[in-house]
Amino acid sequence: MVRFKSRDPLFSRPYVDVDEWRDQPVRHRYVHGGFEGTECRFSFYFPPPEHYEGRFFQPLMAVTGIETAATMPAMHGFMIPDTIPFAFESGGYLVESNQGSTTMFPPEDRTIIYRASAAVASFSRVMAAEMYGDHRPYGYIYGGSGGAYKTIACFENCPGVWDGAVPFVMGTPMSMPNNFTVMAHAIRVLKDKFPLIVDALEPGGSGDMYNGLTVEEREALAEVTRMGFPPRAWFNAERIAFGYTGVFSALIDNIVKWDPEYFKDFWNVPGYLGANPPESLKRARIQHRTKIKKVVTTDEAAKMGLKLTMPAKLADIKIPLPAALQLESVPEGNLQGATVTIMSGEAAGHVLHIAGSIKDLVFIGFGAEHFRALTKIKAGDEVQVDNAMYLAVQTYHRHQAPSPDYYVWDQFRVAGKPMYPQRPILLGPLYTWDAAGALPTGRFAGKMIVVQALMDEAAFPWQADWYRRLVQAALGPRLDDHFRLWFVDNAMHTSPVALPTDPRPVITTRVVSYIGVIEQALRDLSAWVEKGLAPPASTVYRVVDGQVEVPPTATERKGIQPVVTVKANGGERAEVAVGEPVEFSAVIEVPPGAGYVISAEWDFEGAGDFPVVENLNTPRTCVSLKRTYAFSKPGTYFPALRATSHRQGDFKARCARIQNIGRVRVVVR
Repeated sequence: MVRFKSRDPLFSRPYVDVDEWRDQPVRHRYVHGGFEGTECRFSFYFPPPEHYEGRFFQPLMAVTGIETAATMPAMHGFMIPDTIPFAFESGGYLVESNQGSTTMFPPEDRTIIYRASAAVASFSRVMAAEMYGDHRPYGYIYGGSGGAYKTIACFENCPGVWDGAVPFVMGTPMSMPNNFTVMAHAIRVLKDKFPLIVDALEPGGSGDMYNGLTVEEREALAEVTRMGFPPRAWFNAERIAFGYTGVFSALIDNIVKWDPEYFKDFWNVPGYLGANPPESLKRARIQHRTKIKKVVTTDEAAKMGLKLTMPAKLADIKIPLPAALQLESVPEGNLQGATVTIMSGEAAGHVLHIAGSIKDLVFIGFGAEHFRALTKIKAGDEVQVDNAMYLAVQTYHRHQAPSPDYYVWDQFRVAGKPMYPQRPILLGPLYTWDAAGALPTGRFAGKMIVVQALMDEAAFPWQADWYRRLVQAALGPRLDDHFRLWFVDNAMHTSPVALPTDPRPVITTRVVSYIGVIEQALRDLSAWVEKGLAPPASTVYRVVDGQVEVPPTATERKGIQPVVTVKANGGERAEVAVGEPVEFSAVIEVPPGAGYVISAEWDFEGAGDFPVVENLNTPRTCVSLKRTYAFSKPGTYFPALRATSHRQGDFKARCARIQNIGRVRVVVR
């Protein structure tokens, strides 16, 4: 074994149990190992010497327990796809760590998350020097969502280990559980009104998303919007409700643990919504006793083509846990978020949470508290279905009063004081510490590029501004020498995936992936650190009532994403007869120093296949286009133009392809 001097005595004895050359996905030397006396495991992927330029990239998963995600496509999570080829094409080797735990549950000492990641990075340098010759490789760490918390914790608390960082789709120490509580409240109140809201916000719509809503609905929509939820993302309300209820359930378990009295106070103490409940809250209440008819495991659910919540997907790595329960009878009403308490059998006393339901099948979004007991659930067990807890937590955020830098909470203050009774503890920082082992300070040694999505339904866009202000306070006039913030328009928390059963227009004609921006950020970061080449400027923006607004043109907006402007018959909306040609015009503009347009694709009917591809022979920073199209059937269409830019204008580039999309409305009579 090569000699390794560790700064952390816990990680002083590394070992290697696999060291071999592999040909997939590309030729590389694979090294797997760990540190004796710990649960820390790692994987290194070294390219042949001719592809190495003296650096490494280290992605951090949102959850612990996985050091082989680069070879498990289904488990990329918030990592970039093709992680190994990207690292090699960018002149580096790839480093992965399980962040100090062999399971999805973090170590009891949460600081091990970043300490283990740092030890792995440091040991990789020893292995790299052995393979490529004596040198210190530059190191770059990156991660999204929960991985962004971990990336920042690593970079701020382990100076000298990494030279740069790219956290993306990041939250704040007040994001959890509050982002999810305010979303859940809005989804409950607005359940039938999302089509109205979406239509108003679509191109050529009225722009008034409050039109047609009741007073209670208006207030709920205003509340979630001021908290930072991007209204354009409501087109995906059904998936959001299903997907994040599964995540939210794990958060609920911790609220029960850290603030158990809240659930009693909500229904009894003046100032809480439940003490004087509106009719909608009364109607939503569910209590129902029944039995389990069948337990559907994660494996079975996948074979049946059923949706899996994120906890179910993660659990399936190790053991097949219940993904759904078929009940003998189900109550009327919306079961989403309701608790299922096991009343009999081996698992008696354990609590699950319902992420969604289809007929008598309820999908489980379980929390960490009861994770290991779920295999004991059996058909015939008696259960109690009750949503009192879920209804209560939907307004938990009103009873948390963080410091003034969390400006979206101003809506709950009068003359600087909270308008609602407050809980004795702020839970957000506890969740952040639980996830990363540290709270952000804004102080780091090195350089950082933050990437945030403007339609992010989980990590609200303003939260990156909160961190930028923290860094500004730490760095002062040196901010631009060490920090960039790039917003990505028309992007959500994860890359869009259209399903065959999706109604048109499918999500890929509305939303683009931010992956290319992450890849370019990592390349720009290495050039900035190693050669002093400053990356393009931060995106120009302002925050108004919790919403991030950006200028309409690429020259004004800056950042690195192209801006796409499309018109139909000269406007955002056109009304025509069947078979009548529509004249489409478009302008694609790349921000200064950000590259060239390399692709432009039209999708007129919302199917997501983008069948009309423009012939662009010469890379240009600004492209004007014209197209004519006639629709053969009546209906409302949202034609889309998806544009791609690349820093060097390489039409064949596989990585760092940066997308944006422009849309219009065409009503065909």
